Amino acid sequence: MTDVESLTEADAANELMRLAKAIAHHNNLYHAEDSPEISDAEYDALVRRNNAIEEAFPHLVRADSPNRLVGAAVEASPLAKVTHAVRMMSLDNAFAAEDVEEFVARVRRFLNLGESETVALTAEDKIDGLSCSLRYEKGELVQAATRGDGTVGEDVTPNVRTIADIPQRLKGDAPDVFEIRGEVYMAKADFAALNDRLLAEADDPQKARQFANPRNAAAGSLRQKDAGVTAARPLRFLAHGWGETSEVPEVTQRAMMTRIADWGVPVSPLLKRFESLEAVLEHYRTIEAERADMPYDIDGVVYKVDRLDWQARLGFVAKAPRWAIAHKFPAERAQTTLEAIDIQVGRTGKLTPVGRLTPVTVGGVVVSNVTLHNRDEIGRLGVRPGDRVVVQRAGDVIPQVVENLTRDEARAAFDFPDHCPVCGSEAVAEEGEVDVRCTGGLICNAQKFERLRHFVSRGALDIEGLGEKSIAEFLELGWLGKGPADIFRLKNHREALLGREGWKEKSVDNLLAAIEAKRAPDAARLLFGLGIRHVGAVTARDLMKGVGEIARLPQKAAEIRDYIEANPRAEGESEGKYLARKVEAIKSILEVRADGIGVAVGEALGDFFHEPHNRALWDDLLLEVSPPPYVVETRDSEVSGRTVVFTGKLETMSRDEAKAQAEKLGAKAAGSVSAKTDLVVAGPGAGSKLKQAAALGIRVIDEAEWAAIVEAAG
Repeated sequence: MTDVESLTEADAANELMRLAKAIAHHNNLYHAEDSPEISDAEYDALVRRNNAIEEAFPHLVRADSPNRLVGAAVEASPLAKVTHAVRMMSLDNAFAAEDVEEFVARVRRFLNLGESETVALTAEDKIDGLSCSLRYEKGELVQAATRGDGTVGEDVTPNVRTIADIPQRLKGDAPDVFEIRGEVYMAKADFAALNDRLLAEADDPQKARQFANPRNAAAGSLRQKDAGVTAARPLRFLAHGWGETSEVPEVTQRAMMTRIADWGVPVSPLLKRFESLEAVLEHYRTIEAERADMPYDIDGVVYKVDRLDWQARLGFVAKAPRWAIAHKFPAERAQTTLEAIDIQVGRTGKLTPVGRLTPVTVGGVVVSNVTLHNRDEIGRLGVRPGDRVVVQRAGDVIPQVVENLTRDEARAAFDFPDHCPVCGSEAVAEEGEVDVRCTGGLICNAQKFERLRHFVSRGALDIEGLGEKSIAEFLELGWLGKGPADIFRLKNHREALLGREGWKEKSVDNLLAAIEAKRAPDAARLLFGLGIRHVGAVTARDLMKGVGEIARLPQKAAEIRDYIEANPRAEGESEGKYLARKVEAIKSILEVRADGIGVAVGEALGDFFHEPHNRALWDDLLLEVSPPPYVVETRDSEVSGRTVVFTGKLETMSRDEAKAQAEKLGAKAAGSVSAKTDLVVAGPGAGSKLKQAAALGIRVIDEAEWAAIVEAAG
C-alpha cells in the first residue's frame, strides 16, 4: 500500500472514492443486514486509511465521506421509519494508550484548560450489540427505534416491549421527555442456547438457521416484523446515554447514569469515574483481562468527559462527539492446528492461499478457515500443514494467523504453486508485486465469466444483447468453452437457442447480427477486450498506434521476453538506470513513445503470449475476426501538435474519451503538468495540477470550451 505522503492527488482522489464505497458497503452489511464479512480490525483499518488521506488532502474530502455518515440507511427495511429528534452519533476510536492521551490533550486545548485542572472521565465497557433509543414521555415508554443512519432509524417499539430489562414505566420522577440510549444485546450463554434450540427445532439439521455471533443474533431478533419472534429470543439492554430531553436533572455524566439506573434501566456495572489518565487506563486493562469471562461480548472501553457543561462546550464533529472516545481492544486469539493450505483462484486470476484449520472457538465464533493472503505472507509466517498456529479474530467472522508456534520444526516449507491449479497455466508475480496471478485469462474457468463479460463490454467489442445472464447461460451449455472465439460460433447454436426459455426468433437474430457486425473490430478495442493485465483502453490504443497490425503482437511480446532474459541488470548498474534501459528497449520493440508504455505493460504482454493456452486462444480468435490495420485519423485543430492535460471531474465524458478526442485532434494527452504542457482542461475538483498550470502560466479552459474546440475541428 502506497504511503499517504507518496500519493499523487489523482491517486488520493481515486482511493478516497474506493474507500467511501467499501466502507459504505461494510456499514450496510453490519448495521442494516446484520451480516458483516470483514472483521472489526479490518474495518477500522479502512477507516484509518481514509482519515489519513483526508487529513493530507482536505480539499478532496467527498460528500459521501465515511466521516460524515453514521450507521446505514434503512430504506430497504420493512419496519416503519423514525426520525430521531437528536441525531444518534457514532464514536471515534482509540487503539493505543497514546491515542487516549491525545484525546485528553485535545479536550484540554479545546477548553483552554490549565495543566493543573482535572479532566474527570467516566469509563464503561463497550457492548457489541445493536444501538437503540427508548423514548419516555411522562415516564411511559412510547417509542423505541434503532440507530439506522443516525438521523432515521426503524420503529421497533412492539419488539422492545418484550425485553424484560426495559421498563414500560420509569420509577420515580422522570422528566416529561427523556430518551434513553443504549445497546440491545444477547448474553453469550443465551446465544449458545438459542443456536442449540434452533438446531433442535429444524426439520433438517443441515439447513438449520444458526447465528454467527451474539451481535448478529441480537440484531436479527430485534428487527423482526413479528414481535412474537422477538419475545421468544433472550434479549437484554444496557443504557449508556441519552438523546432528546425536556430536562437533564444532573450536572455530570456519572450522576446522570446513576439517575437512569435509579429509574429502573440497567447500566453497566463496570461504569466508573476517574480523575487521572493512569487510573482510566488501569481500568481498561482490568476490563480487558476479564473480557473472556464476561457474560456478554464487548470490544472496548468508552471514555466520556464527566462534566456535562464541558460536553456542551466541546460539541460534535461530523459524526461523533468531541467529548467521548472508544478505546478498542486488540483482536481475540486462540491456538489451533493448520491442517491444509488450499489455493483458490479469483476472477482476476489472483492465487489466494486459504488455511484449513482444526475448528476452534475465537470470541464466540467457530473458526475453521483463514486467509493466508499471498505467497509472501506464507513465507513470513513460515506456515506448513501440521503447524500449530495462533489465530486472531477482531469481533466478527474473518480471522487471521498471527503466529506460527512450530515454525522451527524440521519440515519442508510449503511449495507455493507456479502453475494455476484450475487451468494449469503459468502463475507469476510481476516485479514489485506480492500477488501471484494465473496467466490463463480467458481459458481459466475461474476467470472465464468475468473475462468474457469484459470482452463484450462497451469499452471493448461492445456486442449489444450479450449480457451477463446470456454469458452465464452459454457457459453452462458449453457453447463458450474455447473462449471469445466461440462467441462468433454461436450462430451454429441458433436452433438450440430458439428452443430455450426467453429466446424468441427476433432476439436470437438480433444477437447474432450484433455479433456478426464485430467480425472486423477496431484493433485497440479487441486488444483491450482480451483483459491483459495493465493494458487498459488508452494503453491498447497507444500500443496499436505503434504496432499497427494486431497480428504482430505475439512476435513483439516474444522479443520483449527475449530481451529481458538476455539483458539482466548489470553489475554496478543502478536500479533506476536498469529500469530506464528496459523501458527504452520495450518502447523500441513496440515502436511506441507513449508515456504509459513501460516495464509493467511490456512484461504483461510477454507473459500473456508466452503462455501456450493464450496463444491457442489468440490464434483461434483470429480465425473468426479480422481487425483492419490500426490507423489514427487526426483532424486539424488549434491543439494539433500540442500537449493537453485533463484534470478534475469531467461531467460529459470519461477521461479515456477525452484523451481519445485529443489524439484525433492531433494532440498529445499527458498525465501531468509540466513546462511542456500547452493546455489544461479543468473540471470540478481540479487541484494541484490547476495550481501548477497557473504557476507556469499555462492556458486553462473548462469542459465546455474543450467541446467547442472539438466541434470546430469538424
